[in-house]
Amino acid sequence: MGLFHPGNRDRSPDHARVYAAYEIAHTCVDFGAALCFIIGSVMFFSDAWQRPGTWLFLIGSILFAVKPTLRLAREVHMLRMGRIDRLAARE
Repeated sequence: MGLFHPGNRDRSPDHARVYAAYEIAHTCVDFGAALCFIIGSVMFFSDAWQRPGTWLFLIGSILFAVKPTLRLAREVHMLRMGRIDRLAARE
């Protein structure tokens, strides 16, 4: 199966564990980004807190950029696992 195939996560128990671990990381990044944007938004109500609020917006934006990176890393990881499985089956 190729990248982003929905059946990849069900290929083996190891694939399911890897999929779950990446989903947990993805969810944590989502919460982190949302928290940065919420706190940053509240900081913009005060002139004294605008600079830290701007930094939180930047951090939140970076976290949103990490999300597709995690998905791609997960898919490459599981694709490599499938290749190792095929090699082991040949032996």
